[in-house]
Amino acid sequence: MVNIPKGTKDVLPSQSYKWQYIEEQIRNVCKLYNILEIRTPTFEHTELFLRSIGDETDVVSKEMYTFEDKGHRSITLKPEGTACIARSYIENNLEAMSLPLKMFYITPVFRYEAPQAGRLREHHQFGVEMYGSPSPYADAEVISAAYTLLKSVGVKDLALNINSIGCPECRVKFNAALKEYLSHHLDGMCENCKRRFATNPLRIIDCKNDKCKQIVASAPSILEFICDDCNAHFTKLQEILTAEGIPFSVNPSIVRGLDYYTKTVFEFVTTSLGAQGTVCGGGRYDNLVTSIGGKPTPCVGFGMGIERLLMLLEANCKEFVQPRTEYFIACQSELCRDKCRSLVADLRSKGCSAETDFMSRSVKAQFKYADKIGAKYVVVIGETELETGKAQIKRMSDGEKQDKTLDDLRWTL
Repeated sequence: MVNIPKGTKDVLPSQSYKWQYIEEQIRNVCKLYNILEIRTPTFEHTELFLRSIGDETDVVSKEMYTFEDKGHRSITLKPEGTACIARSYIENNLEAMSLPLKMFYITPVFRYEAPQAGRLREHHQFGVEMYGSPSPYADAEVISAAYTLLKSVGVKDLALNINSIGCPECRVKFNAALKEYLSHHLDGMCENCKRRFATNPLRIIDCKNDKCKQIVASAPSILEFICDDCNAHFTKLQEILTAEGIPFSVNPSIVRGLDYYTKTVFEFVTTSLGAQGTVCGGGRYDNLVTSIGGKPTPCVGFGMGIERLLMLLEANCKEFVQPRTEYFIACQSELCRDKCRSLVADLRSKGCSAETDFMSRSVKAQFKYADKIGAKYVVVIGETELETGKAQIKRMSDGEKQDKTLDDLRWTL
């Protein structure tokens, strides 16, 4: 037997309706916000992620699924969605569309990391990207969309943390102060952070190592070094969120894990699974498009893992409504099978979900099967029904029956 690869998971028919619910809610919220769907390939040229995400990030240095194809090109399964959208924006000249351009995606992403609850080597991500506006109102727009979705599906114990990591000019001063502080603590840091100290000290703030976290806790705050423009942007964002009734906290330790972020960064977190965990993360990345060869384009967006979102909802005892078959047409004998098929087809043509027997079961067994699949109504078709052109339809919830003609078996309220 060939087993499923480690870090992947089947979505079974008994679970897929939960995914469909999440995807339906995503599409409903995006429709409210006039956010249009975009779909990009599952794999891209490796250079795209090297140039956009940054080669000092864990994603690029440790986690990407990269291989050489038969044309000797380096190809990578997408580890995240944002860089792919930026590539598509440039390549398809989407700047010619009316701006701002708001897009969303639902896509599989691939990262070679230790599988854990809600985070697999192949997992699925929903994301929103807004292109063209440098305004803090755009930041608030995508934050509002994420907040609306998370509230609408029923995530509890939800908190929004925001920060500003400034522009590249701000970070020159901050990096100098951060390196000065960290230089006295190098011996206590992990090997990754010792390497990052020379190449990208900001990444050290994002380290998950407990010792590194303790060291960083007393480090200078980037908010002390942001310029007047970045400070005004961040202050205005806070005013907008307050006015719109979206609660938040300023958390200077949030820097996000990818190099393309500038100015605003944010995370929605929850304690529904015990320890605080991130549900959704995003921010502004005004330099992303230029980093892969495009024109300067302000962008802001977020991503959230669908598997993790489902875990949170189940932990919150979310009741998902499983789709039920409306009508089951039970067949009393082989002589009636063609008519049962015809009745099922007629019900379906009228917009009613319908099913019949395929296993030559007894009528009693067919009733058990109808109950198992959650059929609301059952009709038994035998020779008498064929002769009279009438049948009884039974409501399974309470056993009530109605007499109907075979031309219209739909239940009458």
